Amino acid sequence: MKKHEIVIRPVTVDDAAALLDIYRYYVEHTAISFEYDVPTVEEFRGRIAHTIETYPYLAAVRDGTIIGYAYAHPFVGRAAYDWSAELTVYIDRDCRHAGAGRALYEALEQALRQMGVLNLYACIGHTEMDDPYLTNNSEQFHAHMGFATVGMFRKCGYKFGHWYDMIWMEKIIGIHGENQPALTPYPAIREVLS
Repeated sequence: MKKHEIVIRPVTVDDAAALLDIYRYYVEHTAISFEYDVPTVEEFRGRIAHTIETYPYLAAVRDGTIIGYAYAHPFVGRAAYDWSAELTVYIDRDCRHAGAGRALYEALEQALRQMGVLNLYACIGHTEMDDPYLTNNSEQFHAHMGFATVGMFRKCGYKFGHWYDMIWMEKIIGIHGENQPALTPYPAIREVLS
């Protein structure tokens, strides 16, 4: 591996502390996450373990250090939505704009296509005017990655004394057919993508 090259690899539960170090900033200092309290490492390990049973959870690694992560999870949680997945990405605040987000999303999309996922969704905090806790950079990133805004909920999130909107963005990555085959869980295709 060349110095400073970004490598994408699957996350394991043993990565929980490193991922939580990245996520902590977004909980404590931004409205990018609507969580108020930073989860414990054990809780985060549980979240990872639950996700990787079915979906990809990927880390961006540079010079041996995790600088970002992204994962997919059920869009709603009912069987009829199985071909849709919601995506989440967090990049170390000191490593933004280095290509890790794009690399993670491209790898995530490739894995989800192989699973049979057709629709990708992102739930994003939105503000009419940038403030110290939220900009619309995530919306811009997703638009650059081919997502389009398909819905907005007004003033539905309250954090740091501010009301924030939430937008849904969507990207279609497959063909919707009749007799759609069931999804293949990520663990079953992981070796193929390695």
